[in-house]
Amino acid sequence: MTDPSASLLCPRCRRLVSRGETRCPYCGLPHPAGLHLLGALVRWLSRPEDFVRGLIWLNVIVFGLSLLLNPGGVRLSANPLRFLSPNTESLILLGASGTFPIERLGRWWSLLTAGYLHGGLLHIFFNMAALNQLAPLIARQFGIFRMFTIYTLGAAAGFYASYLAGVALTIGASAGLCALIGAAIYYGKRRGGIYGRVVFRQTSGWIVGLVLIGLLPGINNWAHGGGLLAGAVLAFLVGYSERRPESFWHVVTGGILMVATVLALGWAVAGAVMLRLS
Repeated sequence: MTDPSASLLCPRCRRLVSRGETRCPYCGLPHPAGLHLLGALVRWLSRPEDFVRGLIWLNVIVFGLSLLLNPGGVRLSANPLRFLSPNTESLILLGASGTFPIERLGRWWSLLTAGYLHGGLLHIFFNMAALNQLAPLIARQFGIFRMFTIYTLGAAAGFYASYLAGVALTIGASAGLCALIGAAIYYGKRRGGIYGRVVFRQTSGWIVGLVLIGLLPGINNWAHGGGLLAGAVLAFLVGYSERRPESFWHVVTGGILMVATVLALGWAVAGAVMLRLS
């Protein structure tokens, strides 16, 4: 009997073939396994909810790694804001940003990775809940690739602003989330109409929340403000789908940023694991 896990459906004829086949024996399609994976990737990149779910899982996985990297340093504080907090060394190894990693270690690539690190269970929970609400909205109005461009470059701009302000160490998805808020505010104001006003009014409420959160100790308001401003500027530059369909260059830019983010995170994780094993 054929092992189902070693088989897949040919993307062309939809018949069951072995994963090891270099050519479909039924329709002749070359490398059906590779094309099957490519098709899965294309489908993933065409569904905003699936793409955002993937981003959330990536954050959760990196958070788990930050805890496993040095289990003895994990803080089990009675303070809910610090419960399950990775130790500082683990965060630096995995790509935290700020003046220390950039100036002392030369880790400019941490502007891409810091947004996938979190300082505790509540930190990642609230950030991922916000990402689950904001990212699909922006992806539907701008397209997945433009959304990721705004999210990534907006976060990098926020972290760079906090670096210029002298913040020694910074992490969290909130800089990228603020960029999405900035993009939503621009979209709502620029589009106008009933729907535009609803989007503008709802996302303006997030600004109030950011101001209140910013009063808490340890909040990086430079990253929040930088991300918010950058998100609005980026939304203006790339345009939204009703006025300008997502173009080839939007896809290329977003794709390059996706690859760069994965490579930077992979480099950080590999370096951290090798250091721990040595």
